[in-house]
Amino acid sequence: MTDRGNITHIYFVPGLAASTSIFEYLKLPEENFETHLLKWFVPSPNMSLAEYAAEMNRHVLHDNVVLVGVSFGGILVQEMAKLKEVKKVVIISSVKSSEELPNKMRFASFTHVHKLLPTSLVSNVELIAKYAFGETVTKRLELYEKYLDVRDETYLNWAIDKMVNWRQEIPPKNLVHIHGDKDPVFPFERIKNCIPVKNGTHTMIIHRAKWFNEHLATIILQ
Repeated sequence: MTDRGNITHIYFVPGLAASTSIFEYLKLPEENFETHLLKWFVPSPNMSLAEYAAEMNRHVLHDNVVLVGVSFGGILVQEMAKLKEVKKVVIISSVKSSEELPNKMRFASFTHVHKLLPTSLVSNVELIAKYAFGETVTKRLELYEKYLDVRDETYLNWAIDKMVNWRQEIPPKNLVHIHGDKDPVFPFERIKNCIPVKNGTHTMIIHRAKWFNEHLATIILQ
């Protein structure tokens, strides 16, 4: 399918284990944009990240689109863009090279300690939230039960493994990186060449939606 008139089609991918409801507060001008939400699915056994990206691309039904990914979703959209020509890739609270991964994830990659995580405790929302959002959720448990809806053990094991073992040296040329300077999952000091969001945390797509509503359209159209 092709773009209709001057409409830019934007496909959003949420973060690890997160539902598409994390984008519910985003408002983009309807005269310029049409938004589409891509949901996580449970991977088949031994599915590579590239194979997962190819399968996700089957749900991208337009040409020359903009891909927007949050956290692990930011990694996935970069892999999707390697298989499909896109207008722009926007990553939020994510990384664009292996060098930007935090030390604890790089350590996990070499030691495989991440495979010891009790992801079978999928009812433990606080545990999942810590890895998905970098926060404890004692005060916001109801909120995170709303936003974390992918509790499948196969998916969680797969996603954590693919995130800590992701390898990329050179990011796409058409990539824009938006990152909060208070991000506890991907520390800001490791991030290069990004649009900084002052006091933005790993969950800023939810809690700083006003900033995105004021700036995202311009960033996409630049």
